[in-house]
Amino acid sequence: MEIQRCNLVSMNPISVQPGPIVQPDPPIGAVRQAVRLAIEEDLLPLGDVTASLIPPERTASFCIKSRQDGIVAGRLCAIEAFMQIDSSINVDWLVSDGGEVSNGSIVAEVSGSLRSILTAERTALNFLCHLSGVATLTNRFVAQASMPGSKAVILDTRKTIPGLRALEKAAIRAGGGRNHRGNLSEAILIKDNHLTGMSISEAVAVARVKWPVKLVEVECDTIEQAVEAQEAGAAMVLLDNMTTAEVNRCVELLSSLRSDGRILVEVSGGITMQNVADYASCGVDFISVGALTHSVAALDLGLDIDE
Repeated sequence: MEIQRCNLVSMNPISVQPGPIVQPDPPIGAVRQAVRLAIEEDLLPLGDVTASLIPPERTASFCIKSRQDGIVAGRLCAIEAFMQIDSSINVDWLVSDGGEVSNGSIVAEVSGSLRSILTAERTALNFLCHLSGVATLTNRFVAQASMPGSKAVILDTRKTIPGLRALEKAAIRAGGGRNHRGNLSEAILIKDNHLTGMSISEAVAVARVKWPVKLVEVECDTIEQAVEAQEAGAAMVLLDNMTTAEVNRCVELLSSLRSDGRILVEVSGGITMQNVADYASCGVDFISVGALTHSVAALDLGLDIDE
């Protein structure tokens, strides 16, 4: 199976607009590197000593099946795991990233050397289950935030597993979410710790001079800080750990103060499946949810022999 190669899509939230899902595939370089490290972790120093008991000429066919409802992500990682172990393994994918599965759905068919398939199995499933879990949870948050009149876009955060950020952010896209900044170079996010000895107005002014083409966002704990950020010329404010009443007041006030178009508003902190709809109804543009990556449960997928 040919593995599609693509570039890392922009993760700048100011360019993200509601509409069709962007290409969910992660950069192939990131896929290959992550899979290589995972396989080395599994096989060094002596290889798969259990699979070595199987005659090398023995072949078999398997199905990757879903054991619960969810959204698939991580297809390229699973394929790469099989390919790095044995390029002769054949993988026929029946569900693309972003596709829905239910309990009993066949996600892919795998055939080839029995020894090779069993060696690659756990690495392939580790990526597939984890990333599908990210996509599934994202999709549920997107569904909860979608209501008549809501324009809120679900965003991820940088609270990702080290080394897997590009893969997890692709899974977010597969689940219907969008990406916040992918790393510290992509945008300017001024937080409280950055303001030690400096006001919001001063920080925004320096950012505009030093990085004139970068998105400037300011994290705000109070309505007064949000107003100062808007007046200083920030493109976006992050309302952190505010109640829905405070967010509503902020959105109304910021809209009334700016004549050349309302500043973009993001909310974060304490967002759950139970309250995300309430925050979405406040008229915010973005809702960022760290739990999409730092507290996600894997989707239950397994490799079953094809009888």
